[in-house]
Amino acid sequence: MEFTAQQIANFINGKIIGNPETVITGVSPIENGEKGHLSFIGQSRFLEFLENTECAVLIVSESLIVENKDYKPAIIAVEDAYLSFQVLMNLYQEMQGRRTGIEPGSFFHETAKVGEDVYIGAFTYVSEKADIGDGTQIFPHVYVGKGVKIGKNCKIDSGARIYDYCIVGDNCVIHSNTVVGGDGFGFQPTAEGFKKIPQLGNVIIEDDVEIGSNCSIDRATIGSTVIGKGTKIDNLIQIAHNVKIGQNNVIAAQAGIAGSTIIGDWNQIGGQVGIVGHIKIGNQVKIQAQSGVNHAAKDGETLYGSPAINYSDYRRNYVHFRNFTDIVKRINDLENKKSE
Repeated sequence: MEFTAQQIANFINGKIIGNPETVITGVSPIENGEKGHLSFIGQSRFLEFLENTECAVLIVSESLIVENKDYKPAIIAVEDAYLSFQVLMNLYQEMQGRRTGIEPGSFFHETAKVGEDVYIGAFTYVSEKADIGDGTQIFPHVYVGKGVKIGKNCKIDSGARIYDYCIVGDNCVIHSNTVVGGDGFGFQPTAEGFKKIPQLGNVIIEDDVEIGSNCSIDRATIGSTVIGKGTKIDNLIQIAHNVKIGQNNVIAAQAGIAGSTIIGDWNQIGGQVGIVGHIKIGNQVKIQAQSGVNHAAKDGETLYGSPAINYSDYRRNYVHFRNFTDIVKRINDLENKKSE
């Protein structure tokens, strides 16, 4: 699709600097701008591309623009270029249209309920008493278990599995090959070996949650594993049984959270973080990548290391750790001199 700079500016309430009739035919990252394309600059470290880009139109934060200067591309000045670009991407996605209808080759149990404007892709299996809300899109090869409830305007990508009696709220996204509601890892040691403990609970995913691909969110032993409203979960993450995660958390790839841990609101958990079971993480906690958390964390803490400690303490201690061999040598030299 083709748009003029003026049309784009109208979408995002921007001010044109340059030719408003400049046409764009695509979008490029600013580092690899192409002729006739649109990109954006929201940080000063990319300012060099204002003078050196093949892009036809740039969306630029007002604070980065020099007044009365001629720029090669047409400029659309906005308060926040990054947020404005996000608005455009959302508009473009909406223009692509939504699929509707139940494709041939899918199985839909006669007791299942489906709302209006729903899409069910081929080879998807919708079990008995499942309930799918209005506007939800379920792509091919998805399994929806018995009694599952999926809210409105959700997107479930190909290959995802939602097991029996799990609940998904409104406006959720679950990416490919994620499993929601698999058995929790519960085994009782006996003289004969490890005996499996039945996992009879479910998973509750609240509204506006996005879950990346290849994640596993285990059902509770009893009760519910809960993912709170607005939480965003990256790819390749393990969330164990009976974990409770609050609202608006972000969890980066390859993190693992052991059973019955409670996590508050607005936390940031870095990639490859491991959190032991049966502890409580407060609100607005930051856990740096590859940290191993084996104790509770208070509101507002920043943790780093394994076992994780306060971030500032870790950085100070690490300075000494890097010089540990020299420090030991100096101590040995002092002891040797003292004994002479």
